Amino acid sequence: MDLLNRIKELGLVLPKAPKPAGVYRPLLIVDNYLFISGHGPLKIDGKLIVGKVGLDLDREKGKKAARQVGLTMLSSMVSNLDPKIKIKRLVKVLGMVNATPDFRDYPYVINGFSELMVDIFGSENGIGVRSAVGMSLPQNIAVEIEVMFEIFN
Repeated sequence: MDLLNRIKELGLVLPKAPKPAGVYRPLLIVDNYLFISGHGPLKIDGKLIVGKVGLDLDREKGKKAARQVGLTMLSSMVSNLDPKIKIKRLVKVLGMVNATPDFRDYPYVINGFSELMVDIFGSENGIGVRSAVGMSLPQNIAVEIEVMFEIFN
């Protein structure tokens, strides 16, 4: 699939691709797999969506933050991948929610990301296996997500 054309077709607005915040690669291709490091919810203005879901953000705002992570990740893909590389399917999602100890609706929050992937890649190729967990996150970001895609080389 032509990722850039699909993004334009859906009228999505992507933030600027973030630079690594440490010693790691934002994306890495091994064989026919694309691994994408954890991304946070970067807004168009360059600021991160921060706060704990269940305290600073309700579950709807958490879900919107997870969708924003997806837009940020798409920006990294468009900015860093050779356009000849095509995405075949989403394989694995690890969704991490910065949440209060009593908040438990992590899967609902991560659906914000997953629903965007279905919009981009379709229901067959945009849904993979997934984990959704709660924890404290760096810089108090609301959500962090890492993924693995299968690609055509």
